[in-house]
Amino acid sequence: MKLVSWNVNGIRAAVKKGFIDWLKDENPDICCI
Repeated sequence: MKLVSWNVNGIRAAVKKGFIDWLKDENPDICCI
């Protein structure tokens, strides 16, 4: 089981830097934002 947790304060910057593509590649079972 893979869990990903991310700080909401940094989500906009992360999306601009490719977070969505990374998240798709990691394919977590649970994603906490």
